[in-house]
Amino acid sequence: MSDITLTDPATLESHGPAHRVGVTDAAAEKVRTLLIQEGREDLKLRVAVQPGGCSGLIYQLYFDERELEGDAIVDFDGVGVIIDKMSVPYLEGATIDFEDTIQKQGFTIDNPNAGSSCACGDSFS
Repeated sequence: MSDITLTDPATLESHGPAHRVGVTDAAAEKVRTLLIQEGREDLKLRVAVQPGGCSGLIYQLYFDERELEGDAIVDFDGVGVIIDKMSVPYLEGATIDFEDTIQKQGFTIDNPNAGSSCACGDSFS
């Protein structure tokens, strides 16, 4: 297993209120790759927490061109990460990673605010 390098959001450029969500180099690189494939380097990764899932709350990750009032935005070396003001408290201190192994492929969120999570890891409380 390779080491995870985490970029500290406190050292990065912020376009409005900042958030304290970290992004690993692997996750940032995967986002850059996906944006290039889409031909839309103007998009940012939006991370949100919504009601749902078997544990009560579910993560949503998607590309967005909008910046809404109250959004917390941090640029991770060219990868903009947006979190809406309602989701920030649920995600403070979390880390977004990307795994590409024989067992799992996809984005993961290590969230110290999650009291419990379901077996699939997609929802938490």
